[in-house]
Parts: sequence; C-alpha cells; structure tokens
Amino acid sequence: MREKQEGRDVEEGWKARSAFACPALLACLACLAFLAGCGYQFRVEGAGPTIGRAAATSSPTSPPPRLVVRTLENKSFEPNLETRYTNYLRHEFSSGSGAQVVSESESADLVLSGQILSVSLPTLSFSQTTTLESRTEVVVMVKVEETRTQRVVWAQTAKGASEFYVTPDLQFNRVLQNRALEQAGRFIAEDLASRFLLQLESGQLAKPPAPPASDNAGTNIK
Repeated sequence: MREKQEGRDVEEGWKARSAFACPALLACLACLAFLAGCGYQFRVEGAGPTIGRAAATSSPTSPPPRLVVRTLENKSFEPNLETRYTNYLRHEFSSGSGAQVVSESESADLVLSGQILSVSLPTLSFSQTTTLESRTEVVVMVKVEETRTQRVVWAQTAKGASEFYVTPDLQFNRVLQNRALEQAGRFIAEDLASRFLLQLESGQLAKPPAPPASDNAGTNIK
C-alpha cells in the first residue's frame, strides 16, 4: 500500500509540472510569432570578437608617379616611325603601367625617353624568283629618369616582330609592311608598359619623395 501511494504522488507531481510548463512554452512561442509578424529580425553585425590584437588596417596607397613620355629618337631607315611609336607608348603606359602620363608642359616625377635602334625585314619564305613572306623586326630602347635628380631608375630594350605576305603589287606590299610595323610597335609598347608595371609594383619605382621644405621660422638674426 505504501509503494502504491508513493507512485501516485510522483504521477501527480509530473502532472503538476506539465500543467505549469505548457502555458509557459505556449507563451514563448506566441511572443516569437508576434515578433516575426511585426518584422523584427535578430542580426549580428560587425567583425565579432577577436582573440589577441585586432588586425591593423592597410594604409592608403600612394598616388601614382607622374610620367612624361618624350618623342622617341628614330635611328632607323623608316621615316616618321618615331611619332607613331611614341603614341603607342603613351597609350599603353596610360592604361597599363601604373603611372599617370602627363604632357611635357606639366610637372612630372619621371621622364621616359628612348630610341628606335633598328628596323629589319628578314625573309621567311621564298620561291626561286620572288619572296613569299617577310617579317618586320623592330628594336627599341627606353630609359626612365627622375626629373629632380636626373638619375636613371629604369632602362629596357624591347623587340617586336610581325609577319606579312608579299604580293606582286608593290604598292600593296608597302601597305602590308606598314601594318606589320604598326603591330610590332604596339607589341613593344605593351611589353614595355607591362615590365614597367612590374618594377613599379616591386617598389623599385616608387614615387620620388619631395625635397624637404626649408623652415626658417625658428631662425633669429642677431
């Protein structure tokens, strides 16, 4: 009889706890449903907690160096080639060298100058009587100097080549040759701009520091 009485007491205790817990659980679910219906959302913003010291923010990048591209000196037998090749260099260095190309009338940090050293037209294929295919090969040398110190900070020699077919029409052959010369010049300009960018990103062509300004505020004349 005593064991039956204890079992009844335990059963009644569980029923009492269940009766108390169910309304509380229903109340919590009702609150959550109300918050969701009202548009409330729980979010965690920010980077969150970190262990140890926080990572240092990166410093702003320095402005690109200002570069003047002077007209190349033409030492080859091809006339008027220096103007076109200089324009190719200015275009490629403006878009892919990491420098800001400015005119010679503006202040600049660096100056690029150079020479068209040679232009050759080797034969690639030929028959017993005529040339069938030829190639233009151009060699250009450039250097970059600091405007303030006149120190050469970068020098490079580049070679560009482009092939063209030879036809019985001499005038049309000249047109094909000019196109090959233009393509070779574009290859050279693109190659030089890419190499300059690599040197600039390596830190060897960082913008030259400005000379320290003289401060005479604390000087007394006796």
